[in-house]
Order: sequence, then C-alpha cells, then structure tokens
Amino acid sequence: MQEKKYTPYGNQKQENLIKKNKKNSQHILSGYKPVMEVLEKEPNKIDHLYLRKGRNIKESSRILSLCKEHSIRHTVVGDDVLHRLCDNVNHQGIAARLREVGYVPYEHLLETAFEAPLPLIVALDQVLDPGNVGTLVRTMYAMGTAGLVVPKHNSAFLGAGASRSAAGSLEKLPIAEVVNLARSVELAEKSGYTAYYADMHGKNALLQETQEGLRFPALLVLGSEEKGVRQGVRNHCSCALSIPFLREFDSLNVAQAGAVLLASFFQAHSKRFACEMNETQVPAK
Repeated sequence: MQEKKYTPYGNQKQENLIKKNKKNSQHILSGYKPVMEVLEKEPNKIDHLYLRKGRNIKESSRILSLCKEHSIRHTVVGDDVLHRLCDNVNHQGIAARLREVGYVPYEHLLETAFEAPLPLIVALDQVLDPGNVGTLVRTMYAMGTAGLVVPKHNSAFLGAGASRSAAGSLEKLPIAEVVNLARSVELAEKSGYTAYYADMHGKNALLQETQEGLRFPALLVLGSEEKGVRQGVRNHCSCALSIPFLREFDSLNVAQAGAVLLASFFQAHSKRFACEMNETQVPAK
C-alpha cells in the first residue's frame, strides 16, 4: 500500500503560505519570551502567530487566549514547519509574523481625510497580492489621496513584497485596518462620504459626465480581479463605477484599475477646486 503523503499544515495551500512567509523571514519573530512580549504589549504588530503542536498546555492556553482577545490569526503547526519558517533558528515552539506598517484608527482617517490634497479614501476588498497593493499605494501617495483601508482578514500581507512595490510610500500613506469592511463603508456614508465601488463589467462607465458628478469626500472600494467587490460591501455604496474599454478585454488588476479611477477622481477634484478658487476671487477695482 502506497504511503499517503501529507503536509504538516494539512493541505498544500497552507504549505505554500509557509513558503511565502519564509521569503519575508526578516519579519518573523521567534522564541517564547520575544513573541509573548509583543503579544502582551503590542499585539497590533502581529499579523499571524504559529504555535507548535503539543506545546506546554498552560503556556499554549495563555497564548491562544491572547490571540482570541486581540483577534490575531493563529495556526497550530508541526515542528518541521516552524524550523523552515524560522530558518532553523531555535524557535521554542512559537513564531510570529510581524506587520511592516503601522495602522491609524479608521475613525481618525475619516476625520482627517478632508485635509488631504485629494479627499479620497481607497478601501480594498479581499485583494491578496502584495505587489499590486504596493503599486497602488505608490500611485495613491503620489496623487495625494487621504489613505487606504484594508480588512483584517483575507487581505494582502503588507510586508517586504508590498514595500518594494510601493517604493517608500507604504510607510508614508495613512493605512487603517478594519474587521468588517461593509460596516466601515456604512460608517463612511454616515460620516458624510460618498461611497463608490469599482464594477469592471458594469454599465456606469466613468465618462466625462460621470466624472463631473463625483462627490467629495469620497471612499472608493476596489475588489480583487477575480471576484470584484462582494455584494455585502456593495450594498452600502452609493454608486458603481466602471472603466470604459475601447477594445474587448478581460480585466485589469487592482493596481491598474485603481490608477485609472484615481486619475478620474483627481481630475474631478482639481476642476472643482479651480472653480471654487475663481468664484472666491475678488475682482480688481
């Protein structure tokens, strides 16, 4: 009988995740005391925690309790997985993947977005590619947007890959992390924002007349290239926006589509700002 092959994680998808984490090994913290110190004092710095199977029950209970308290993703893995994740450093049965960026409170972002050159917040719905997010952040920062919103779960890890693509802008642009994106969009609408979402196959093409009707402050939700924005998030948006294709084409990735939509918001806001400046100027006597 042929021996059944298995991965320590239980399936190939999770095993692939470990390989990706290893590429970001400079963001892996290992050892009981170092991890516990961050877990107790700065839990928001931890993106994912890995705990060895069969570890001391008392210590494990404390660790898992803190993970639950702070909504930290965690996985129980085999010793060999931890060895590979930590490049064979003595991990003492525990390791944590740390975030590269700090986050601002979402409410603070809503309050301060008015001060940005372009009062537009971009939210990502289940966008998982760090390179695309980094490229989008680079464009957002250059165009003066107010900030980025990412879900706590099912979103790209903002580590070395995203940082390289962002070319230094990832650490400069305000980024907020939220647990429930749909509720966050709803809160933005209640706070005076107009929420839009990108619908790549929709009928509301972003032509000149649509562009002129864009309202500020605004929040724009971008979804993944495969699935788009989820229905539950769409329900809290005021309007859908689509990019008019002049040739038959499947889709654009989030960084490409985001750049096109950002340019439209930028142009609309610039024209409006110029008109307001002209209206407030006092004619010379």
